[in-house]
Amino acid sequence: MNLSGANIDFTLLLPEISLAICGFAILLLGVTKRGKDFGFGLGLFGLIAALAFTVQQWGTLETGFFGMVTKDGFSSLYNIIFLLAGIISLLIAQTYLRAKKIDKPEYYALVLFSILGMMVMASSYDLIIIFIGLEIMSIPLYVLAGFHRFNPKSNEAGIKYFIIGAFASGFLLYGIALVYGAGATTDLRLIAANYHSMAQQAPLLLYAGVALILIGFGFKVGAVPFHMWAPDVYQGAPTPVTAFFSVGPKAAGFAALMRILDFGFDSMDEIQSVLWILAVLTMAVGNILALFQDNIKRMLAYSSIAHAGYILVALTVGGEGAVASGLYYLLGYTFFNLGAFAILTILDTRDGTDSRFSELTGMASRHPFLATLLAIFMFSLAGFPPTAGFFGKLYIFSGAVEGGFIWLAIIGVMTSFVSVYYYLRVVVACFFTKADHPFQQVAMNPYLALALIITAVGALGLGLFPSSWIDLSRQAFASFL
Repeated sequence: MNLSGANIDFTLLLPEISLAICGFAILLLGVTKRGKDFGFGLGLFGLIAALAFTVQQWGTLETGFFGMVTKDGFSSLYNIIFLLAGIISLLIAQTYLRAKKIDKPEYYALVLFSILGMMVMASSYDLIIIFIGLEIMSIPLYVLAGFHRFNPKSNEAGIKYFIIGAFASGFLLYGIALVYGAGATTDLRLIAANYHSMAQQAPLLLYAGVALILIGFGFKVGAVPFHMWAPDVYQGAPTPVTAFFSVGPKAAGFAALMRILDFGFDSMDEIQSVLWILAVLTMAVGNILALFQDNIKRMLAYSSIAHAGYILVALTVGGEGAVASGLYYLLGYTFFNLGAFAILTILDTRDGTDSRFSELTGMASRHPFLATLLAIFMFSLAGFPPTAGFFGKLYIFSGAVEGGFIWLAIIGVMTSFVSVYYYLRVVVACFFTKADHPFQQVAMNPYLALALIITAVGALGLGLFPSSWIDLSRQAFASFL
């Protein structure tokens, strides 16, 4: 264990280095005729190698590069979430990209570079490094949103995401500058140690800086009222990209927020009131607007906003138990949300599809296995036992009650009940709605099957053995330096 922070030890960065090497290798080989076929394999290899290095680092408690890099259980667990999301996203992407004739090696490199940025965000206590990680993550995402360049909706999604993302980055950077003006440091450990003196000497700079940082990350995680971009971007982007959007950037944003709010600014009591309001608005608006959607991707976009609200409840309560429940929920959300998008991606490989509820009719009779899996993922998103979604919400809302946030828990439970309606709409369309025309055949391959198996096992496994995973999340949070 090394906490000095002055050491230059590149073994701390082995997961990130493996992603960078494979990403650059894909770009270099992509200019050759034969090298274009290696993008998927190299991308998958880089993610699996990074996952192996990350698991090997579990239990590590070290800082390096003059305190700019931190490896602890918290960063390791978040890195596992990012890498799992990347692996599943690549597994479901290949068939879709080939069907749409956009299977380019750059796609896989962009996913790797984006995950590299997420890992940088989760592995630092320095606000500047977190911002650099955010930009490394975001720039590839702008390109991925518009990757289907012959599709006007994809072009629109890329432009909208770029413009909103640039605004969010501006808010965040200005907030960091104001916090630096208040305390002459961007290191969260020094901010936590000197918080009271900073609040006395420059309260306006400090509070304004924290507010702008919250706004910046509010855009990234899709919290209300900073959610406007999500439905259009989710609908317009290629479906595998939307799947990746729904988990990776959201988890990275919450990783940074947990570092910043539950460590650097833990003494700022006013944050709880702001987070309380954000959580209520996000849960309510996300779930209510999802009721009126006919497009499944837009429905899942508003659903993703609502799930951000549940995790904001954990952030509002704070402390080891609440934040650990948020970590557990994010891990489960990675599986059951990506599982739902995996099936939607399979359906979208067909010609003439537009991801509408009407396209699900007759699915159970033609593909009972896919329909059953989709029902499992919908039940998990809605919070039915014994899925991970149920226990995630149970831990979050019970933690809110124990922390004295009874009304917040009540509102959360009520909005979660609202979500049951639109999730069951999917199940009803698959199993109980008479089809006006025969359900179109879908193409399956071993990669898609593997993605469905991983997501289904994850969604049910985290639900059947919740105590082991919540203990793991507690260990991750307890490793804050």
